[in-house]
Amino acid sequence: MWKIAVGFAVFAGLALWLLSQGGDIDMGGEKHGAEAVHAPAEKAPEKAGEPKK
Repeated sequence: MWKIAVGFAVFAGLALWLLSQGGDIDMGGEKHGAEAVHAPAEKAPEKAGEPKK
């Protein structure tokens, strides 16, 4: 049982260390409104047979 607790502590410490080394990591959760950053929408593929505009 103690091995599980030690393993968890080591894993948590490693995760915190990796996150601290990562630079600007936002752990704030899901963003909405003006602060949300979205990738530009991709163009839909043209269907064969439709004339180009």
